[in-house]
Amino acid sequence: MKDKRILYVSSEVMPYLPETEISSMSFEAPRLVNQQGGQIRIFMPRYGNINERRHQLHEVIRLSGINLVINDLDMPLIIKVASIPKERIQVYFIDNDEYFKRKATLTDEEGSLFPDNDERAIFFAKGVIETVKKLNWSPDIIHVHGWLAALLPIYLKEYYKDEPLFSDSKIVTSVYNQSFNNTLNKDMFNKVKFDNIKEEAIKVLEEPSYVNLMKVAIDYSDALIVGSENMPKELEAYLNASNKPVLEYKNKEEFGEAYKAFFNANVLS
Repeated sequence: MKDKRILYVSSEVMPYLPETEISSMSFEAPRLVNQQGGQIRIFMPRYGNINERRHQLHEVIRLSGINLVINDLDMPLIIKVASIPKERIQVYFIDNDEYFKRKATLTDEEGSLFPDNDERAIFFAKGVIETVKKLNWSPDIIHVHGWLAALLPIYLKEYYKDEPLFSDSKIVTSVYNQSFNNTLNKDMFNKVKFDNIKEEAIKVLEEPSYVNLMKVAIDYSDALIVGSENMPKELEAYLNASNKPVLEYKNKEEFGEAYKAFFNANVLS
């Protein structure tokens, strides 16, 4: 992985949020590549419950200031950065007062999903891509973690398909069982369709469940990683039928060599 550029896009990353399978792997995988001499960038949402003072987040004015159109509304993009202590790893935070100021991540105090999580997912995908464009940093691999990041593959290959910076980038999505109950906003299909993304590609988002959201990510990824030991059966079957390279589940102790071999053989070759 030496000298390879890998962009990590995750809904959660340690130490900024509590430890879960996703936040842990979104820290461990970049750290491994960093130690092997790869170039990495990590992007995550700047949720309102992340302590900016403790983690020393600061706004990057030269990257902020553009507006992203979400369902016909202009939403200002704010970019903040911080460094993971002792690791020399920089993390970029996608922020917007409307979407990310509330003091929570994905659900309210009752555990109900926020009704605008669909728009937050669209904003996050577009925000990451626009910021990487401003950085003029062309990744060899884009590694996606978590359902809030799951729209990035389709936006990159449809909405941004003519963007030369990403013409050689390969998308790898890690699929976890860290899901949600019920569905996101039922109008999600129309909001994604608003961005001229073809209907047949997002037909399953008429029922925007966790499984259907991940199906869209699988369809638009070049390779896939099973991130949890136990997966929803429907997703397991969909992964097996995808005809794409799939790395089976590896725990934290054994993933290092397996990831390296998988990327070299199935993604970078």
